[in-house]
Amino acid sequence: MNALEIEDLQVRYGRREVVSGVSLEVPAGKTLGLVGESGSGKSTVANAAVGLAPIHAGDIRVHGVSSVGRRRSARTARRRIQMVFQDPFSALDPRMPIGESIAEGLTAADRDLSRTARRDRVAELLEQVGMDPGRAGELPKSFSGGQRQRITIARALAGEPEILIADEVTSALDVSVQSTVLNLLRDLQQRLGLTMLFISHNLAVVRYVSDDIAVMRDGHIVEYGPTDELLAAPAEPYTMELLEAVPVLGERMVLSD
Repeated sequence: MNALEIEDLQVRYGRREVVSGVSLEVPAGKTLGLVGESGSGKSTVANAAVGLAPIHAGDIRVHGVSSVGRRRSARTARRRIQMVFQDPFSALDPRMPIGESIAEGLTAADRDLSRTARRDRVAELLEQVGMDPGRAGELPKSFSGGQRQRITIARALAGEPEILIADEVTSALDVSVQSTVLNLLRDLQQRLGLTMLFISHNLAVVRYVSDDIAVMRDGHIVEYGPTDELLAAPAEPYTMELLEAVPVLGERMVLSD
């Protein structure tokens, strides 16, 4: 069964159409990688899925229930999706201790917890992402970029999502810590049974975490398929260009004949 279905999605800002006719399916417990250059529309798809971009036409369904509109069922469906944003430095309120930021995420789960239960849940979430619960009272400035991204992941998990959208979550991080965050996401996806839409401009990163890949260009999906098959024999010249742009040990990726 598909946990997330996007059907013929169109997003417009004024007269400008930034996403046109996008259809995607993410089976429950699987990861779909959405890849494309900056400006291709992939982050707009993510924003539309969580209600942050205006949907001109089309539908987004969570386990078969439309999340578009103001109906109670749509709002409930949207709460089953949480997003981790690109920049961990701007995603956290610099004046708020990280424990309080994570606790704010608990409201998305619609759970009425006591103060003690909230504190215990925050500690549990910090442990899940490999952070010391004893640092819950510290401000974001005390943490590195990689640590802040772990904290934003913990905040997203506080909403008890079934679907996690990771939007360029490693692009603002040093190369030395990118793999740590990617491994964390893979581990969480497997342990918690999460369905994930993983968005990046880097095909090497997408390949590492994704079961299937959709390639996006100028607001359209131009290629879509299982990761190994698509990368072994890309049908679109644009996908080939993305592959050739991936550095491997200082060299460009060489495709076999």
